[in-house]
Amino acid sequence: MLKSEKNPYLFSQAGTPLTDAEEGGLNLGQVGAALRRRALLIVGCTGVVATAAVLKAETDPPIYQGQFEILTEPLTGESKAVSNVPQALSSGGVAAPESEKDVATTIRVLQSPRVLNSVVKKLQTEYPKLEYESFIKGLVIASKQKNILTVGYVAADKQLVSDVLNEVAQAYLEYSLKDRQEDIDQAIAFVQGRITKGGLRQRVEDLQNKLRTLRSVNNLIEPAQKGGEVSGQIATLTQQQLSNRVEYEQMMAQYKELQKELAQQPAERAGNSILSENPRYQKILDEIQQADIQIKTESARFTDINPTIQTLRDRKRNLLPMLNAEEQRVQNEFQSRIQTLYARDLSLADKVDKLNAELRNLATVTRDYDNIQRDLQIATEGLNQFLTKQQALEIEKAQKQQPWKLLDPQLTKVEDPEAMSQSARKNLALGGALGLLLGVGAALVVDKLSNIFYTSKDLKETTRLPLLGVVPFSKELAVISKQDGAASGIHQTARASFFEVFRSLYTNILLLGSDTPIRSLVVSSATPEDGKTTVAIQLALAAAAMGQSVLLVDANLRCPTIHKRVGLMNIQGLTDIISSELEWSNVIERSPLEDNLYVMAAGPVPPDSTRLLASVKMQDLMSELHSSFDLVIYDSTPIVGFADANLLAANTNGVMLVAGLGKLKRTAFAQALEEIQVSGTPILGLVANKSKESTSISQSNYQQYYKVSKERVDIDDATEAGKSSVNKVKV
Repeated sequence: MLKSEKNPYLFSQAGTPLTDAEEGGLNLGQVGAALRRRALLIVGCTGVVATAAVLKAETDPPIYQGQFEILTEPLTGESKAVSNVPQALSSGGVAAPESEKDVATTIRVLQSPRVLNSVVKKLQTEYPKLEYESFIKGLVIASKQKNILTVGYVAADKQLVSDVLNEVAQAYLEYSLKDRQEDIDQAIAFVQGRITKGGLRQRVEDLQNKLRTLRSVNNLIEPAQKGGEVSGQIATLTQQQLSNRVEYEQMMAQYKELQKELAQQPAERAGNSILSENPRYQKILDEIQQADIQIKTESARFTDINPTIQTLRDRKRNLLPMLNAEEQRVQNEFQSRIQTLYARDLSLADKVDKLNAELRNLATVTRDYDNIQRDLQIATEGLNQFLTKQQALEIEKAQKQQPWKLLDPQLTKVEDPEAMSQSARKNLALGGALGLLLGVGAALVVDKLSNIFYTSKDLKETTRLPLLGVVPFSKELAVISKQDGAASGIHQTARASFFEVFRSLYTNILLLGSDTPIRSLVVSSATPEDGKTTVAIQLALAAAAMGQSVLLVDANLRCPTIHKRVGLMNIQGLTDIISSELEWSNVIERSPLEDNLYVMAAGPVPPDSTRLLASVKMQDLMSELHSSFDLVIYDSTPIVGFADANLLAANTNGVMLVAGLGKLKRTAFAQALEEIQVSGTPILGLVANKSKESTSISQSNYQQYYKVSKERVDIDDATEAGKSSVNKVKV
């Protein structure tokens, strides 16, 4: 069974499709990065267009320009007098438009044929070639301050500019008076129509007659006041009715208690609260009780026939009718009071019902009265406003002076209009802006057509594959990575900060296999020169430095380079092990960079590397290496165009793809993912190489790294061969 099938923890299968993020939507971060990358193109386009604009301004023939300012706020004596008249159109001293919308409307009217046709016809007598369209193009009207319009004219004929401004100024002054008179006439006609034809006066008279009739029929002056009085009476009677009903209920309760008490024996009534409150009843009851006491006392001394006993019993019998009579009197008194309270309740209820009926009638009358009063008030106010407006408009119509004024009458002559060319500075600004827009557009188009990954974030978002690490870009490291033997003598302290990136990368790989450890992997890339060999070497060094037994295998049998990078000889290697009976333990060499790092060179370049890598002996060898080392790293050929990496990855825990930022095309990477998907190879993740975003390596470490690497370049081949033979070990 293949190792890739023994590791179910792999979260992503090859062939994860590229997302459409690069095909739609606006990513401001990507746009900004693209503009920074194409800054020279933007600057060039801006400079070319701006220069062309300035040259055009310098070569254009001169033209003439003149202008005058006109005040659209009336300052005449007539307007000052009318401004104090309420309801006048110019009341408050404001006749000119103040809002931007009104100013734009005024300018539009001043540029209309209604105002300027007469001016053009008058000028055509002296300038026959003058057309209305060309006249309008040269006329410029703008508002710089409140109620002040600036009118200018531009043309190649100096005298034409002067004549046009004179005629236009006079036309605008005449328009201001005519326009005001027309507005006033329209306003007067409207007001008179509302007063007579609109029926405001007749409506006021009809409502007044209706109000008088309502008061006469209902015999009242103010319905609201009458309604308040009736409401007060209802409230008083209602309160009396409530008090009477409370007293009635209390009396009924006492009467029921009295009936219960009368049903008892006299001896049992002594403690009753109702009868005990009656002094006459209580006195008779006390005498009866006293007689009973005396009878009991004398019975102890005399017999029942004794006169004394008989006298006492006669006395008691005489008192009992008196007690009954008193009880009846009390009962009759309660009944009388109850009947009185009941009759009073009926009387109060009848009065309240009558007052409520009267109040409901008053509510209807009051509503009608209020409606008539409101309509009358509105009609009266409207009539008064229109009468006042009519009087004010007639006063305003009497004005004859022009409401608009020229701020400087001499400007209308324009005896020496300013000769000017199109402003070079203005053309420079416009050309610069246009060039900047063109440059930005060209930069975005060129960057889009380049179809290259530039940032690790872009790579991750586009592929949706896990990003295991980001390796920073450095010119020094780029040079070192291409030099034979350059890394063989680098001291551990000098490269510590740079290797921290790969320690983090190895840690992320360990976290992937939390259940089943990752013991072997293939390092590959979509295209050549993405830095996969450098990443494989540095990853192996980082894992070895962390105490792992690591074997770095140069499986790129087409173009082996690892032995040069680590300072070893390529005398024997992977090709010899597969093609002969040579033991792999006799081929691997201990790296001079780390004690725990072993290197298996590629050996001689075979004629058919794919056949060797697909052989059963290669699979058996990979199985042995997988169980003999903590980590086995295979540096393979690129994915696109070669099957070597997929063949190797089928017998490992997966493939780790290295993407060279700033060079790797999206199409090539998509093709690589498609080939991986077809082969069913599991992907561990991505490594973004040559990233210009990262700053994890300081400049001093770069210099020290470069210095040590430079010294290693001078090591001769004989010395390398000697070290290689010494470092051969058996695992």
